Amino acid sequence: METVNILVEALPYIKKFHRKKIMIKYGGHAMIDESAMDSTARDTVLLKYVGMEPVVVHGGGPEISRAMNKMGKEPKFIEGLRVTDEETMEIVKMVLVGKINTSIVSKICYHGGRAIGLSGKDSNLLLARKRAPHVVRDDKTGERREIDLGLVGEIESVDPGIINMLTDNNYIPVISPIGVDRDANTLNLNADTVAGEVAAGIGAEKLIVLTDVPGILEDPSDPDTLIRRITVDELSDLVKSGIVEGGMLPKTLTCIQAINDGVSSAHIIDGRVEHSLLLEIFTKKGIGTMITG
Repeated sequence: METVNILVEALPYIKKFHRKKIMIKYGGHAMIDESAMDSTARDTVLLKYVGMEPVVVHGGGPEISRAMNKMGKEPKFIEGLRVTDEETMEIVKMVLVGKINTSIVSKICYHGGRAIGLSGKDSNLLLARKRAPHVVRDDKTGERREIDLGLVGEIESVDPGIINMLTDNNYIPVISPIGVDRDANTLNLNADTVAGEVAAGIGAEKLIVLTDVPGILEDPSDPDTLIRRITVDELSDLVKSGIVEGGMLPKTLTCIQAINDGVSSAHIIDGRVEHSLLLEIFTKKGIGTMITG
């Protein structure tokens, strides 16, 4: 009976999200651990088979840094932003497009899905521009200086045509966070930002961000202070008050922007929990933080 009750509880959500696009940002444990990635890929296929239209965006920062170290090149970061010269960009493309993307695609296909790997360069999916120099302040002198991050971009526009074509033909698009500028130069993009911008561009019903924390916490040091539901206005107040900071800040800002751009709800969930994707979508209680307008 427990199994039956689970299925009955899932039915309203299956009906509600039928033929709706669900943007899933693979990150954290779901990217690093092989079995977790396999489980997440299988759950993504399940969403497809119950009538939803999942679209995947993935990152790969730790993997890029490992590849750079193997090649004798030291990764450089300025306030969390990777400095990307020409040589680093080649490694970024190799790892994101050549390794991680193809791995996710193969796992989805193994579990019965039909996945196609893309980067933002395909069909000008992600038109970007070079990011302006990053301004840093010296703590001792208060002096401000500008640092060029290299081939780091910010998104100008999203062309959802290729994604819509693929989902209309029952494929699951898997997108690497690489963009192209108007001069055909490749630019490194933030994966969270890509997920949010693409979610808005394709009219996604949900944006789901897989992380290594339970969700948004009232006390970042206490997992028991999970906020299960929160509005954009309430979340903006938490950002202003400094409660949301560090690695959670870009994910949170991405979710806020996605909601403001028309995505119905955004979810930050713990990818370390097996089947967290299914628990968040198909159960009343959910598992992480749900953000609404």
